[in-house]
Amino acid sequence: MTVLRTTLDMIWGLGLLILALLCLGVNGSQSVDDLQWLPCQFVDEKVHVNEEGHIETQYIHREAVIQFGIDGDRPLYPTITFLITASKVDMRRYLEGGEDSLNCEIRRHNTGGIVMRWPAMGAQEHDVWFSCTLRHTKGAFIITTFLRHTPSAPVGGQADSLQRLIVNDKDLLTTSAGMIILTQTPSAEVGFLKEPTLHCQFAVDHKQANVTVEWRLQRHGERSKLFSYSSRTGRSEGTGVSIKAIGAGNASFKLPPTRKTSEGTYICSVLIPPLYGSDDILVSLSEQPRVSLNVGSPFSLTLGEDKKVVCDAEGYYPLDVNMEWLREPVGGSPTPVFLKNVLYSSHRVHQDGTYSLSAFFLLQPGLEDSGYKYTCRVSHKSLLTPIRKSFILSVTEPDSTLWYITVFGFIIVMLGILFWLLPQFITARKAANKHLEYDL
Repeated sequence: MTVLRTTLDMIWGLGLLILALLCLGVNGSQSVDDLQWLPCQFVDEKVHVNEEGHIETQYIHREAVIQFGIDGDRPLYPTITFLITASKVDMRRYLEGGEDSLNCEIRRHNTGGIVMRWPAMGAQEHDVWFSCTLRHTKGAFIITTFLRHTPSAPVGGQADSLQRLIVNDKDLLTTSAGMIILTQTPSAEVGFLKEPTLHCQFAVDHKQANVTVEWRLQRHGERSKLFSYSSRTGRSEGTGVSIKAIGAGNASFKLPPTRKTSEGTYICSVLIPPLYGSDDILVSLSEQPRVSLNVGSPFSLTLGEDKKVVCDAEGYYPLDVNMEWLREPVGGSPTPVFLKNVLYSSHRVHQDGTYSLSAFFLLQPGLEDSGYKYTCRVSHKSLLTPIRKSFILSVTEPDSTLWYITVFGFIIVMLGILFWLLPQFITARKAANKHLEYDL
């Protein structure tokens, strides 16, 4: 009976395992390597002419799914399904992490009035394009895939069918990935005088594509061109991108040594007509403060003495910094007390754009302050935890022995002077008396 029960338990466990695997096959695996489907937000567009005769666009958020498979597959769920069939470019190759770390959004892609047949098998001039953007929830990457859908017939009979294709709630749209653009550095926080590389990569489903790559910097509402290259003309402007690497789909940009003016939004754009894709990369600068005190630890004062204690935070960026002085017993309890007589200097700006600030107070201790720890705590956005610099105060009474020695030494000196001057005074007195007698 025991053997039979064990055998039945094993069969039951195996059955549960097979059922779990089948469920994963239907509902999507947690690994992106065999991703079969993913829920998405379809941001649809409804264009109409208002009462003043102007064209207005209304954005409608609709539930949708991207599903990977082959032409003819049925949708896994009764909702808008974008069936992505096999292509030379596959967004799944660039994904990392599990499905729960991905946010998916689909939009209609406007080709800007460019009418041309995409150079791929089965493509038509009246194809409709969609963009599918996957964002990592922790900012590891952003991937945009351009999906080409061929309607059964030209929609509306116009060249640009962007707003002419009607998508119903349970429609299945068979698509093929034509181009991908991605970045693994959606944001970058670097220090001064660094040379970071901003990642920008693209892939296309056909060879010998005419590609134009540009890098621009947007700062304070103004855009400036940093680099451009056209494979059609072979001309390039600017530096920072390898022309040879562009041929392999790598358009990454290496910044020159960073300065304060390096902050901003860097835009990598790739144009392969009729598709235009771009990645926005936010670059911010950050430098940790260097914190120091003008006293060591332990620090001794004699009762009645005072000392200006200064805490310096130097070379930090950006400007916002928080400096506090605390007083606490060496044991760490009770709760530290924030000093209220703390004064602050004005922010000092250095040539490299970093800042410095000082927090100081006048220490006039009593004997009861001896043994306490004084701590300067500095907080800044560049720090995971605040920097703490401390010293332990020792207060002593004036040394009475030294006072007695001083007084005794003073008396001895005065007596020495007296004994040295007294004989000379007596001699001078006698000489004066003799001179007086002689005159008489």
